[in-house]
Order: sequence, then structure tokens, then C-alpha cells
Amino acid sequence: MALRLSTLFLRTLRDNPADAEVASHQLLMRAGYIRRAAPGIYTWLPMGLKVLAKVEAIVREEMNAIGGQEVSFPALLPREPYEATGRWEEYGEGLFRLQDRKDADYLLAPTHEEMFTLLVKDLYNSYKDLPVYLYQIQQKYRDEARPRAGLLRGREFVMKDSYSFTIDDEGLEEAYQKHRAAYLKIFERLGLEVVPVAATAGAMGGSTSEEFLHPTPIGEDTFVRSAGGYAANVEAVSTVVPEEIPYDDAASFQVRHTPNTPTIATLVDAANEIAPREDGQWTAADTLKNVALTIVHPSGARQVVIVGVPGDRGVDLKRVQANIGLLMEISGEVSVEQASDEDLRSHPLLVKGYMGPGLGLDHQVLGSEGATGLTYLVDPRVVSGTTWITGANVRGQHVFGLVAGRDFTWDGTIEACEVREGDEAPDGSGPLQTARGIELGHIFQLGRKYAEALHLRVLDANGKQATVTMGSYGIGVTRAVAAIAEHYHDDQGLIWPRSVAPADVHVLVTGKGDELIEGAEKIVADLESRGVEVLYDDRPKVSAGVKFGDAELIGIPTVVVVGRGFADGQIEVKDRATGERENVAVADVVDHVAGIVRG
Repeated sequence: MALRLSTLFLRTLRDNPADAEVASHQLLMRAGYIRRAAPGIYTWLPMGLKVLAKVEAIVREEMNAIGGQEVSFPALLPREPYEATGRWEEYGEGLFRLQDRKDADYLLAPTHEEMFTLLVKDLYNSYKDLPVYLYQIQQKYRDEARPRAGLLRGREFVMKDSYSFTIDDEGLEEAYQKHRAAYLKIFERLGLEVVPVAATAGAMGGSTSEEFLHPTPIGEDTFVRSAGGYAANVEAVSTVVPEEIPYDDAASFQVRHTPNTPTIATLVDAANEIAPREDGQWTAADTLKNVALTIVHPSGARQVVIVGVPGDRGVDLKRVQANIGLLMEISGEVSVEQASDEDLRSHPLLVKGYMGPGLGLDHQVLGSEGATGLTYLVDPRVVSGTTWITGANVRGQHVFGLVAGRDFTWDGTIEACEVREGDEAPDGSGPLQTARGIELGHIFQLGRKYAEALHLRVLDANGKQATVTMGSYGIGVTRAVAAIAEHYHDDQGLIWPRSVAPADVHVLVTGKGDELIEGAEKIVADLESRGVEVLYDDRPKVSAGVKFGDAELIGIPTVVVVGRGFADGQIEVKDRATGERENVAVADVVDHVAGIVRG
């Protein structure tokens, strides 16, 4: 049956909700697709569910096409499997934890790697059972500290997560490529441009990892690409490391008084005044900036580290966060932030604004009275033989001519600096261009991390126990709805692609009289008999202006107006996306519109 606006559970809003920051959030709320239940949690209304169901149907069709089989797990899960893999603690504050009346621990699942692994372990025991691809489309839960942008960053959301189980790495590679190809088809059918980019695996673990980013200025992810085809999330970009420089003939460093120079800008000014160069001017690139950061462990423990970077570069906390856990062998998701004054008070030997590495003594960062014991990491641009101006660990003093590798060493190298437009791509394919995007999908070659933790083994061809190899593949389904709304709209409202629109045609009656109503009813019935989905605005006491406004706001791709031209045997057919209108004879309108819908 046609959706009739006279009875449909729908109320449109004229004004944007106060908490709606981005277009998709504003329009989905105003057009009656969703309603806010709590921060980051939304109720789906009838029209919204129709869009969501069509997105899910496309995902299902493409997953089934590669041999995927659908299952459905509960969202409420016991603690034990997640404790076995270490993720009960590793997830930190992002996990919703709760207890039942008997004080047993449970969680609301953010992902289901453990449950899929245990299911396969329960049912399969031979390599002959493999490969198998399992997936589900289900609500997930993450305790976002700052839910924002409506469906783009919520606490409850719908995700398609699938998992491949194969006997070896070759099978994993095949499964990975099949999922990658399916994802490209899914996003093409949704009408969304995506850029597959190299990504870090993070707490998920595994080796190869790619994100599918939809380019948009409101995206939270920054990525880069080159004309030669390189593409990566900035967190996964590798710096082009300069060659090491011989330093046998390098002059000794000198400690100079540099009062009132706690910033790079003031230091550069002072350097050019007290120690002018013969070959030009000192710049921020000649300085080594030492930044105090705090790692917040999954347990909540705070650990201060110092990162040395060229002074002309800012520190990208997301890049540090993506790389520091593996470097420092920290299990689970960590967060990284600028060290607070309270953090620094715990390390009184640090001299804020004048921090520097040890001067020929050891690799530890020094305070004015000795080694602080803090881990010292450097950007990859800091290589042996590079010469720097940097803090002397004494207020009002800096070291000039400090040579890396000769005068100081470090605990490790970390990708810490912001990636800039024009930086060289690590594969030599040209300068990088930066853009922002929404992450819509993420695929991982997990390997054997979860299979080993949960003892998922099968008999191989030689009759020996072999650990199963896994892949993990996710798509944000509700996020895809938001991305479509974000991309397909204008100043008047939404413009749904036909593949996901809640109806094919929006029929309006914009006049009075039984003939108009009878004519519209017949058009609606005839369209439905052709399999065309219709939204019918049959509200009897609503003005034509309000009906037109709602039609533009709701965003059905084809609008059919039964109005004043009906008396002359004409029906107006409008394309919502282009605004083009044409008059079609009443006798031909059903064939005409059905032809548009069928393409």
C-alpha cells in the first residue's frame, strides 16, 4: 500500500534542531526520519527505517554474492570471551559494561570477533569446512566521550561486520580481496564515492588494513593521496626518511643563554640575533621541539612521554595515538593528549619550554638536576648526523649544534608530525594532497590473533592441528545513511538516490475537488500495480505551499503533482535532483513515471 501522509507517523520541522551541527543531522531530523532519544542515540521512524532497510538490502545482496552467510548474535554478551582476548580491559572507557542481578559481568558489544570465533570453533573442526564467510547486520554500542553529528558519531549504531575463516594466509588474501571488491560495489550502488586508503590496524590487530573513506569537508578523518595512486589515512602515512649524515667533522655543541624563549618563534628570533648563520637565517626547521605527551592506558593510568620533532612541524595526536601502542607494547586502545600541568608536576625535573634530550650522557630526557627516566621518542626526520637547536633542560638556555647520534640518542622512532600538503608520498608517486572524509568501512587481515586466544584450531590436510586464519570486515550502515544524506541534499532538503529512497514517487494533490482526488487515487493505484513505491500526500487541509515544501524536504526522487493542470488533462512530473519539470498527459503519466523509476 502507498504511504499516505494523512496517516503516516511523520511530522516535519521548519527549523533546525538546536543540537544539529551538520546537514545530514539537521535534515534527517527535520524531514522526520529520526528523532533523538539521548546523546548519540536515535529512534528510527517509519521513513527512516525504509531507507535503512534499503541500505541493508544492498549490503546483504553483495555479501551473499561473495558467499557470505548471515547470522545474528546478541548484543548483550558475557565477559569471559572478551577477557580471554584481553579486550575486556583493553577497550577501556569505550566499552559499555554492566552486571546482572547475580553480579555476573556483561557488555554491550562494540564488535563480535570473539563470538564469531567461538561459533566456528563450536561447529567446525576440519580444513574441509573452510573457507567460510559469516556476517551480521546488527546494533553495536560504544561509549563515545563526545557523540556528535547525529548518526555519524553515535553510541548506538548499526554495523555490518563479517569474518572470514580460512586454513592459511593464501585463503585470507582471497577472502580479503573478495570483501574489498564487494565493498566497492556496495558504495557504488549507494551512490557514494569512496577512496580505499591504507590504515593502521590499531587495537584490532593484524597486518593489512584499509579504510573506505567518503570525501567530504565535514569528515573526521584526514587522508592523503598522490597523483600516482598512493592513498592512506594520515595515521598510516610513513615519512620519507632522510639519509643519515656523517658527523666526524661536526663542531661541538654550545650551550647559550636564551632568556625568554619558551616558544619556537622566540627561539628562532633569538638564534638569529645571538648566533647568526653565514649561509642564511635560522628557521623553525632547524630546531628540535620536545613535546610532553600523556598516554592514557586502557586501565586509566597516565604515562608521560617526550617526543622530539622538527620545530616547524606540529604534533598530530591521532598519528601518535595510532602508532604508540604497538611501539611501546601496550595492549588495547590508548588515547594520547598533551601533558597537563598536573602531569608535569609529577616530573619536576622537566623544564617546560626548555626541554631537550640528554647531552652525550644517555638517551633519557634530562631535567635540570638529572635524568627524568621518561621515554624519549623522535620523529623519523631526526636521523643520525642531523644538527639541531634545542632545549638545554635549564630555564633560559638552549643548545646549538646538537648532533643526533653523537650527542643524544632515543628510545624509539614514531610517526608523530602532522602530514602536510606537498609532502612526498612514501612510494615516490609524487606530492601528497590532503582531504577529509567519513569512514564508511574498514577491512582487516586479522591473522591468528583471536583464533589463538580462543583456541580455534582445525585438522589440516596432514591430520595435524592448525590455527585458523581470520579476516574482519566492517561497514557502518547507519553512518552510510548519514553520508548519503550529507552528500545528496540542497538548501530545500534531502535528495535521495533512487536506490535507497523510502519511495520511488511522491504524489501531491494541490487543489480541491473530488475530480483531483479521484484522479490522484487512480494514478497512485496504477503506479502501485506496476510495482512503484508511492508516498501520497493526501492531506485534505494542507496548503499547496506546505505540501511542496515537505516534498522538497523529504527528498523522494520523482514528484508527481496533481493540480490545476489536471482539468486540461496534464500532470506535472518533477525531478527532485535537477528541478526539471515536464507536463505529461494524464493518460500517459503512469507509463511515463514507471519508465523513469525502472530507468
